[in-house]
Amino acid sequence: MPVNLTPPVAAQLLPVAGVSLGIAEANIKRENRKDLLVMQLSEGARVAGVFTKNRFCAAPVIVAREHLAQAAVIGASGIRALVVNTGNANAGTGEQGMNDARTTCAALAGLLGCKPNQILPFSTGVIMEPLPVTKIAAGLPGAVTNMRADNWFDAAQAIMTTDIVAKAISKQVTIDGKTITITGIAKGSGMIHPNMATMLGYIATDAAIAQPLLQAMVSEAANRSFNCITVDGDTSTNDALMLIATGKSSLSEVKAADSKSAKALQAAISEVAIYLAQAIVRDGEGATKFITVQIESGKSEAECKQIGYAIAHSPLVKTAFFASDPNLGRILAAIGYAGVDDLDVAALKLYLDDVLVAENGGRAASYREEDGRRVMKQSDITIRVVLNRGAAKATLWTCDFSYDYVKINASYRS
Repeated sequence: MPVNLTPPVAAQLLPVAGVSLGIAEANIKRENRKDLLVMQLSEGARVAGVFTKNRFCAAPVIVAREHLAQAAVIGASGIRALVVNTGNANAGTGEQGMNDARTTCAALAGLLGCKPNQILPFSTGVIMEPLPVTKIAAGLPGAVTNMRADNWFDAAQAIMTTDIVAKAISKQVTIDGKTITITGIAKGSGMIHPNMATMLGYIATDAAIAQPLLQAMVSEAANRSFNCITVDGDTSTNDALMLIATGKSSLSEVKAADSKSAKALQAAISEVAIYLAQAIVRDGEGATKFITVQIESGKSEAECKQIGYAIAHSPLVKTAFFASDPNLGRILAAIGYAGVDDLDVAALKLYLDDVLVAENGGRAASYREEDGRRVMKQSDITIRVVLNRGAAKATLWTCDFSYDYVKINASYRS
């Protein structure tokens, strides 16, 4: 089971006014499982997103970017729906994949009475296999028929691939005396690395947010959450994080980034994103340990992340944590090859939770193997590196590598 991660409770997932969700079983990869999601948005809803930086990005990513860009000139109607399929990534599929993504948009647009470029498509699953458009088109009427505002729990299940646990959360905040609702879902378990990860995330709020600010907010939320996680160092072809603002609350439109309302909204949206991002790591394929990597006192945040990811990506570090083996010289080795050329290794300190492991360029005099082993047996562990060369810091989240990671990925297509 995932590391200290419990499934969401349907009753605790709050509807967001202006969003309806419908689910269908389209039998895209397997029968008798939810694999198709439609999210219909009220007229006037605004949408912003960030996508994978993988150069081999999937056809739906390209089409979704195009449609978002076109939404700026469509007018008040803007984006009216999102459609998500699992079981097939529609990536590495060439021009046919582009045609298939557009065909999916057209099929849904016909059902909803809008234009194809008012639909955003998303896919996740096996790469380099043709999208079964006929199955998707056949499943769309059922998804549209069962659309409800309180369908967030089923929606979270419908976007899962190798995930064991669905990922969803709701949060309410009071701003200027008005209650604002934020609900988010995400999927992801393997092929997880920043510049997004094999993940799809959808966060909706009933606040009214100006389009430029909405884009800034989703970018900031991604940088504080999904761009701070790694399971295996593989950046997916299909990643997307979308932020939807329906404007159905009674709070006045939020326009200025430095306003009190914007700051409160940003904090709440980022909190939802961080929860979902951490849930992905806790559900990392075969994961048994959730590891926080804190790099402190660096010259820059970029430098701190560079060192943090060297640790978080290391298969030797991750397998040692799986075995609860305090072979902590592996962490020092990762710090050393991170590429910070002027790093003074004698100045840094390495901690495992509360245990000082290394200082002055080597093992700390106070360190005892039994202390390291005690921490390594925990399911939640913090690696803390104090560089003592500045005021910058960064926090990343990762997990261990277990036997099951190999088993899951070895049999992914079977």
